[in-house]
Amino acid sequence: MHRFYADKNRLSVGMAYLTQEDARHATRVLRMAPGEQAEIFLNGSRFLGEICEIAGDDVALRLVSELPSTEARLRVTLYQGLPKADKMELIIQKAVELGAEAVVPVAMSRCVVRLDEHDGRKKQERWQKIAREACKQSGRCLMPRVDAPIPFRELLNRLQGHDAAIVPWEDARGYSLNQFHREHPDIASLAVVIGPEGGMSSEEVEAMRQTGCLPVTLGPRILRTETAGLAAVSALMCLYSEMT
Repeated sequence: MHRFYADKNRLSVGMAYLTQEDARHATRVLRMAPGEQAEIFLNGSRFLGEICEIAGDDVALRLVSELPSTEARLRVTLYQGLPKADKMELIIQKAVELGAEAVVPVAMSRCVVRLDEHDGRKKQERWQKIAREACKQSGRCLMPRVDAPIPFRELLNRLQGHDAAIVPWEDARGYSLNQFHREHPDIASLAVVIGPEGGMSSEEVEAMRQTGCLPVTLGPRILRTETAGLAAVSALMCLYSEMT
């Protein structure tokens, strides 16, 4: 079944209207007609909708029934050290599919990629589009947020706004995600920090530790930056019963 976003600024009782972009896709590409049904995302909820009127690129739907939410109770923000090439796009796409609430690129000392403010905004626009498509494909009710890159000092400030924060680190020993889950079974908001290709410096890890961020191990094998965050998010969603 096709999935679309409703225009949150055009609402009436029992009715919804597709965003301009999705309306064009429904009418010009998919050639949908009145009577056909689709999943509709509206203000964080998911509905079964039936097209009742098409006027040019204007598509109106009757909301037939509300569908169960697909959102995780555990709200994970992935703070990702800026990687090279197109790895960030892959990370965003898969993190959204796995249920992450937000992805925030971070400029760390060992990042090879350096983006100025202008380039950072351009990248953010591209990344948010990737998140939008991944959100639609995976049936997410809420649109995950992708920020423009932030400096490391801003990361330290943001970590304190979560219920808990962890940083998978190759030099961490003896403290696993299993143990973290046993000690924090009821958290709602979790930060996961991943270093870039070159890893994180011990000074950066210590600075994060000073904010309460806990270094954890993902096992004895060294994971690439594009693997580590996705492995951590996957394991956490499983541990917190978000994959049942």
